[in-house]
Order: sequence, then structure tokens, then C-alpha cells
Amino acid sequence: MLGETSKIPDLGAVSIQDEYYAAIDLGSNSFHMVIIRVLAGSVQIVSKNKHKVRLAAGLNDDNLLSQEAIDRGLACIRNFAEKLQDIPFDNVKIVATATLRLATNAEEFVEPAQSILNHKIHVISGEEEARQIYLGVAYTSANQGNTLVIDIGGASTEVILGRDLQAVHLNSFNMGCVTYMERYFQDGELSSDNFDAAYQAAKATIAEHIDTFLCFDWQQCLGASGTPQAVTQILVKQGINDAIRLRYLYDLREQCITQKHVSRLEIDGLPAARQAIFPSGLAILIALFESLHIHNMQVAGGALREGIIYGMLENYQKSDRRTQGLNQLISRFHIDPSQSQRAQKLALELCQQMCSQANICDYDTHSLTSAAAALHELGLHIGYKQYHEHGAYILNHVEITGFTSLQRMMIRDLVLLHRSPIDNAALSNYSDELKAMLICCLRVLRITIILVSRRKDAAIPKIQLAIDNDQWTLHLAQDIKIKHPLIYTELVHECYLQHRAGWKLALK
Repeated sequence: MLGETSKIPDLGAVSIQDEYYAAIDLGSNSFHMVIIRVLAGSVQIVSKNKHKVRLAAGLNDDNLLSQEAIDRGLACIRNFAEKLQDIPFDNVKIVATATLRLATNAEEFVEPAQSILNHKIHVISGEEEARQIYLGVAYTSANQGNTLVIDIGGASTEVILGRDLQAVHLNSFNMGCVTYMERYFQDGELSSDNFDAAYQAAKATIAEHIDTFLCFDWQQCLGASGTPQAVTQILVKQGINDAIRLRYLYDLREQCITQKHVSRLEIDGLPAARQAIFPSGLAILIALFESLHIHNMQVAGGALREGIIYGMLENYQKSDRRTQGLNQLISRFHIDPSQSQRAQKLALELCQQMCSQANICDYDTHSLTSAAAALHELGLHIGYKQYHEHGAYILNHVEITGFTSLQRMMIRDLVLLHRSPIDNAALSNYSDELKAMLICCLRVLRITIILVSRRKDAAIPKIQLAIDNDQWTLHLAQDIKIKHPLIYTELVHECYLQHRAGWKLALK
């Protein structure tokens, strides 16, 4: 983990030329198309299209796909076909998932769709879908250690265990938010009985494979798009900066039941496009959380479409995705790479000292502090005055490859607070657990930025950080006042600013 952000590789060495690629995912709920440009090792999304087709809603009890659903799908395909004309033929891949796996008359859709697109449609197995989803998550979210990945689709749910880029155990379950909506929430009615029926069905489906998952010790759980993304959007809109936790899911279930019908379902932050299928997806997600003993879940940066894209990029550098993501921003916004690396290195050293003494660190602590240190001068691209605010604004509107949406929020707020008086209110929306960790990251970052302010490796004072409960002490060389008078003065002022924020920092 530490190595991911401690060096800046030469991205120019990647051999892929300036090319465009397209991936189309014909899902059971939505059809997606993403077009990317690859230049000098950088993968840049240039176009995304998404249409709610609800293909799975057209399956009857005999798995026969209705003509109405076929027509909806073909209408979407005709829209996609125009853009594919501009992409090199060999750089396009189209996959179809659960509904077209199940449909006994799938060829009635696939054959005309292939004619319209002038490309083959690959109806992939559940296991292959799970593998591609895991690949997309691994490339975009920089899995750390053992990882559980979950993707709730329209007609199937993929659950994958893996480590880094390697999927270890793949499962595709025949349960999805569209099929469960049709089966357990007839006529849009939301009741305790309907939720319980969907929940019990999901639990029973998972139960057959539960031992395989529970014997695998994973460090993090990542949700890929769909229902987890909708839950995260709701939490953020409601002022909760946190991972998805079971207590939030229970609360959302009660909100759904209280409103009694999907047509009246109004939850602040819930996208209108997901309103009808949110309750069924929520029931499945609760069953997964309980069955697999999930403590918390973050939303991954990619899923099936990204897995298809990266699967086509055979020469793409497959390691160090976080460093690649940071370096792309460093280059794009003209951050001084030497100063960025200098700040990263020292922040990691101080983080290691902190974590060896404080029981507050988790797998995010080092990577978040290091990333914020690397990007702390991002706002200088706009101007020096209030550059920390400019940097936070930019981070609100750009992606960072290798980090989840919650992690990007935390990096943004660390950059915002790395200088000037400390505004504790900026961290008030985080859960107590995350807030405590973020405060420690922020304290390390602020000290780091002062110590590297002369922008020379030889001019960084040697210090040791000692922590005794909530008391932090910086042990400095005796001659620091003579060799580094300005740095010493700024450290004294930082002690005052941290005191005003309610934190104890002393110099010795």
C-alpha cells in the first residue's frame, strides 16, 4: 500500500498510442456505452450513454422475452450505433448479461441488434460477467488486500472474492432488482411483507454458497454501481459522508415502507430513474450485508464496462493504478512533481510514526494522507490566493483513478484544510469513526506542508512525532531556531491553530 504512492513512474513509457475504444454493456436494467481515449498511458472517458431499457421486465415465467422489451432494446441500440462508426472496428466490444442468458428467444433480439451495430454481441456467462466486473473494480479502485466485490444487476447479482487484479472466487446469483421488483413488489406496493419476502428469497439464494465467502478473510467490501451507488448518493445528499452501513439500509427500508407505494417514493437524493427498482435492490443488499457479515461497503469507481475496456488494453500498465491517477492530475494541473513527491514521502514517514502509536489507523490512512500531500498544490493552477479552496473545488469535479467516491471526498477535504485556520465544520458530515481518522490524517498533512515549505530535500528539518492519548509532541533538533527560523515560527503558529481546533500539539 505504501509503495503505491511513494514513487512517480514514467507514464510516457506506456506503449499504447492515441486510440479510441468503446464498450457496450447490454444489462438487464440499463444499456450502457462508454467511449474512452487512451493517450500516453492515460485512460480518459470521452463519452458515456445510459438508457433504462428494463429488459428483464419483459421476461415471463417461461423466460420468453416480450416483443415490447425487444423493441425497447433495439431502439436504444440504434442510438448507440451512430457513435460506433467513429471507433476502430477491433476496438469495440459488446456484451450482454443475465436477461439474454435466460431468454429462450434471445436470438430474436441478438440477431437484429448485431445487424444494427455491425458488431458481434457476446452473451457472456454469469462467471464471465463476475470476472469482468471484478476486473473493472480492480482497475478503477485499487483493491488493497483481499476484497469482496458486489454488483446488483437487473436480473443477476455478482459476488466476487479476490486480491488485487486476481479474482479468486466468482458467483453469479439469479436475483436482481428488476426481476425482484416484478416478483415481490407487484403493482408497486411497499409493505413489510413484500420487503420480507424479497429479503428471505435473497437470503435463501445466498445460503447455498455462504460458507465459501465466510471462510475468506477480506479487508474491504466494494459495491459496483446500481443500488450501492444509489444508497451513497442518498447519504451524501442527506449530509452523511460515510461508507454504506447496515443501519443506514434499515433506515431506508423503513422510509420505503412508510411511503407505501413506489409512485410516492420520495427519498432525498434518490435518483428518479432508480425509484421503481430501489426497494427490490435494497432488500437484496440487506440480505447480502447480513448473510456475509459486511461491516461497511464503499462504492467502486468502475464495474462491467470498465472491465471490458481494460480487458482490451493488453499493453496497459497493470500495476500502481493510484500512482497513475495521481500523476495524471499532477501533469494535467502542472503541479511541481518534485515538491509533490517530497510532501508524499514525508507524509508517509509521519503517518508511520503516528500509526505505530495511535489506534486510529486503517488501510485508508496512509493512502489518503499521501494522496492529499501529492495534490496539495493542485489549486495553484488557478492562483496562489486561497489555493487550498481552488484545489478542493477541482477535486469536486475530477476523477482520481484508484480511489472510491468516498475516498475522493476525504482527499478533497484534506486538501481544503491543509492550510489556514482549521474549520472543523468541514468534517462534521463524516461518521465519528471516519472523522477521527481524518483528523489524524489532517494533522500529519498540515505539519508535513510546513516542513517541506523550502522545497528542498536538504532543508527539511528532522523531527520525531510522539503521541500520548490526545497529546501530540514534535521533537525537534536543538538548532532548528537557527537553521530554520521561519519553519520553526510556522510550527509554533500551527500549535496555536491546532489548539483552537481543540487538538493538543507541542514542540520540544
